[in-house]
Amino acid sequence: MGVLEALAWLADRIPGVAKPAQKPSLYRRLAWTGIILVLYLVMANIPLYGVPTQAQTRVSLQQIIFASSQGTLMELGIGPIVTAGLILQVLAGAKLIEIDLSDPEDRRIFTAAQKGLAVLFAIFEATMYVLGCKYWALPPGASPLTGCPVGWGIRVLVILQLSLAAILVIIFDEMLQKGWGIGSAISLFILAGVAQQVMWGLLGYVPGTVAYGFIPALIQNPSPLLLTRPNGFPDLTGLLATLAIIVLLIYLQAMRVEIPVTSPRMRGIRSKVPLQFMYVTNIPILLVGILVSDLQLFRNLFAGLLSPESRALHYYDTLVYYVTPPRGLVMALADPVKTVVFAVSWTIMSILFGYMWVELAGLNPSEQAERMLSSGLEIPGLRRNPKILESILARYIYPLTLLSSILVAIVTIVADVFGAYGTGTGILLAVGIINQYYMMISYERALETYPLLRRLLGESV
Repeated sequence: MGVLEALAWLADRIPGVAKPAQKPSLYRRLAWTGIILVLYLVMANIPLYGVPTQAQTRVSLQQIIFASSQGTLMELGIGPIVTAGLILQVLAGAKLIEIDLSDPEDRRIFTAAQKGLAVLFAIFEATMYVLGCKYWALPPGASPLTGCPVGWGIRVLVILQLSLAAILVIIFDEMLQKGWGIGSAISLFILAGVAQQVMWGLLGYVPGTVAYGFIPALIQNPSPLLLTRPNGFPDLTGLLATLAIIVLLIYLQAMRVEIPVTSPRMRGIRSKVPLQFMYVTNIPILLVGILVSDLQLFRNLFAGLLSPESRALHYYDTLVYYVTPPRGLVMALADPVKTVVFAVSWTIMSILFGYMWVELAGLNPSEQAERMLSSGLEIPGLRRNPKILESILARYIYPLTLLSSILVAIVTIVADVFGAYGTGTGILLAVGIINQYYMMISYERALETYPLLRRLLGESV
């Protein structure tokens, strides 16, 4: 039994969700999506039993990307699912594991292996949090393993709470992906988390503390209109940056690059195949965000187990510091070296992940040429030769990949430097997710309105 089969065997021992026997109506799927969203929000506000509650105003990039909420049942968020999926996708794309995703049985094993690996990651992360005494005040000089101020009963109970909550999140994602709802839990929870942070940036207020949200702070101290605020607190600059970035992203996502094609099957009718100007969409920044979030995550996991004077921990902290986005214009100008290193590193990583994604996801010129030829499309004036078509498509696809990877990186960097609410990465992901949901709901609504269209597209009823 290979590694994938072992992980799939583990996933089969965990409760799952079967596909519906008959495809539910759009309104029923929207209702299930809403129920799952409400359950996520409830879990994100239920504190872990045995863990002291603390008021929290700001969130880290890790919490945005993983849709997590510190000290609650959603502490791990979608982190185990995202990390497990990313690792297996990269291994499969690099041919380090033998898998044929066009074969239904191999695809089933691969999907089950992602679920099994996500469960293992959830248990590992929960265990490391507890062993590192993350939630409790550790006496000076005490070992986190033996000096934690709570007993092992409470610590085991916290591990169980985190692990079971992560399994519930995996089940939620299965429900949506298998047709009970719309989209995926990963996208839904990220969108909900970003929306919460934007509203918190506008209206957030904790009694007895300095007003965090922009509007409460403006009411307390209207002069000089809070153009900038220290400590990364939301300000007018961040609000204007948020609005400007949203408008810019909507405009960029609507842009297309059109390739003229013809179809001999339809008597030479000429048409155009549109390629998105943002060819890689938000995937490069999502992958960069996952990488940086995992660096923060593992730093938190191992910090309690290593000595604060450890040289390895010092180097690791330095790396995490320089690749973590600044919180607003004041903090960006306070340490210009960090800001420059952050901007350059994120741009380079975005380009690398953009090209990697195009190759792994089958968006490269060779596979796009095969799809066009198999669907009966060709470029006027060229022979039906896949190599010729591939060379033509490469002139469009690779420049679009480079340009769109740089653009999403620049948009994210500018948004973070100017303190956009919900972080630059969060706003970029949220706009993309809203656009995806709009297209999915429009598509499903069209199929329900015109049943003949469903039959023409081969959609099952």
